[in-house]
Amino acid sequence: PRWIGFAICLALFFLRIYLVQGYFIIAYGLGIYLLNNFILFLSPLDLEEIDDRAGPTLPTSETEGKEYRPFTRKLPEFKFWLAVTKGTITSFFMTFFAVFDVPVFWPILLMYFFILFFMTMRRQIAHMYKHKYVPISWGKAKYKNAGAEQGIFGGGMAGAKGRSE
Repeated sequence: PRWIGFAICLALFFLRIYLVQGYFIIAYGLGIYLLNNFILFLSPLDLEEIDDRAGPTLPTSETEGKEYRPFTRKLPEFKFWLAVTKGTITSFFMTFFAVFDVPVFWPILLMYFFILFFMTMRRQIAHMYKHKYVPISWGKAKYKNAGAEQGIFGGGMAGAKGRSE
């Protein structure tokens, strides 16, 4: 529900930009802000940042690294939502003040934003590939034949006393 609220705020902002045919610099600034927060949302918490906090740390050697390590984000999902929603609402209200309507040639801003977006995402994807992490989880892993009885000592309840067939 909260992401639907953000989508509505963003749609209202872009509708206002379209109807007024101005404030393109505000839209560009919002786009950069959203991109920056998205990159923080996709990025893992650095080991240096973890060491600065009190408490257990992640493994540092190859043998310790074989154990399960959950993905910890630099910017958690709720804080990401809160930041982008606040930014969108602030940008929306800025469109009501003429001082922020700086005349610019919007196709140049749009082209520059797309170049920046693709270069940044290419770098982020390369970082994800290099460090072998995926910031998106599609749920619990399902294994083939999980829980199925195999062989005489399959771990199942076959042959247990009192079991009715």
